[in-house]
Amino acid sequence: MTQAPQNIQLTKFIRITGDRNAAFVEFDFAIHDPTLFVELVLPQQAFQHFCEINQVVEMTEEQQAWNDAQEDKWRYGTEPTVLSPARQHLDQEDQS
Repeated sequence: MTQAPQNIQLTKFIRITGDRNAAFVEFDFAIHDPTLFVELVLPQQAFQHFCEINQVVEMTEEQQAWNDAQEDKWRYGTEPTVLSPARQHLDQEDQS
């Protein structure tokens, strides 16, 4: 009979995706693997409590960039299309 591992501590990640000061906080939440996350929304006070009890850490810039790139790949594909120039233009506007 095998025993389950005891006291495994898995890192829990968050990434705030909405207005940090809004009444509701929109955020991504991941356990152990920051590339596998769920999107959540909580009221401010509940969000603070959620972060405290889960001892979360914020995703690094690199982790966020990886997730963004994977989302773009899923959404737009990897091959250039007729709409690629339009998408690049919109992406540049978003960064301004």
